Amino acid sequence: MKKIGTLLIAIVLMYSCNTANKKASSEITVESIDTTTVRKHLYTLASDEFEGRKTGTPGIEKAAQYIEGEFKRIGLKTYDGLPDFRQNFTFTDRRTKEEMKAFNVVGVLEGKSKKDEYVVVSGHYDHLGVRKSEGQLDSIYNGADDDASGTTAVMALAEYFAKKGNNERSIIFIAFTGEEMGMLGSRHFGKDVDASKFVAGINIEMIGKDSEFGPKTAWLTGFDRSDFGKIIQKNLEGTGYVLHPDPYDKQNLFFRSDNASLARLGIPSHTFSTVPLPTDPHYHKASDEANTLKVSVITETIRAIALGTESIINGTDTPTRVVLEETKKK
Repeated sequence: MKKIGTLLIAIVLMYSCNTANKKASSEITVESIDTTTVRKHLYTLASDEFEGRKTGTPGIEKAAQYIEGEFKRIGLKTYDGLPDFRQNFTFTDRRTKEEMKAFNVVGVLEGKSKKDEYVVVSGHYDHLGVRKSEGQLDSIYNGADDDASGTTAVMALAEYFAKKGNNERSIIFIAFTGEEMGMLGSRHFGKDVDASKFVAGINIEMIGKDSEFGPKTAWLTGFDRSDFGKIIQKNLEGTGYVLHPDPYDKQNLFFRSDNASLARLGIPSHTFSTVPLPTDPHYHKASDEANTLKVSVITETIRAIALGTESIINGTDTPTRVVLEETKKK
């Protein structure tokens, strides 16, 4: 009888724990992505201490250590057998011809029923570094919007989905390096992936200002190249947040951010942004400082991305493969 009683207690405890975990998961909402955390990530990455985060400099090393610390705290696993969160590689600097070391920062939240299907959530954590010009008082290109804002989103989404715990597919969170030098980090990452196992790429860049469509809006590059954007629009219905196609099609932005490295493999990989690009006075300027951005806009956009992509991450929706050929307009 003692053994039966012990077994019953164990079953009850197991059921109670499972029920508690399900309840805890259901109680996690996008409001848990808060302005305090967003502000902390943004102001840290865009601080003068990180010296503009240029690839190959001590500044980007500090940024990498910060992101690694967050991935560890959140409980992410390392990627593809790597000993830590760094995916190291070397490249030749096109200007100096010097061989340099670089590294993406990569963490994985393993999926459940579809753990061999992958969704990438990415942003580039590098920027332009220190550039001294005559008559220019500020020489640090902090890159707050470009792309500390997107990297902030990667960390915030990692924490949200880890707490939520309903990702049937595995999520690979990546802070890419070398975007400003020709998408070096994302190109390296894409070299060895089995594209057939990659369901989507969620790239985030420059989300710190109201878009030209107004508050609570963002735009998506390459909108017509897959049905990824339509899935997001469907999931955002009734939320008050609206996703639009990229309004700057003449600037070829679909191929100018890290999503392109995965898209060229056929993966439906697109970039979310809010920046009003033609009128933004801070793009690639030393004035791209954290205090020029709206933390509330970044937070709203991260929440919208979380809601908009959740059906892809939990395995309900699968975007069509991306179309790379230009469609001729009639």
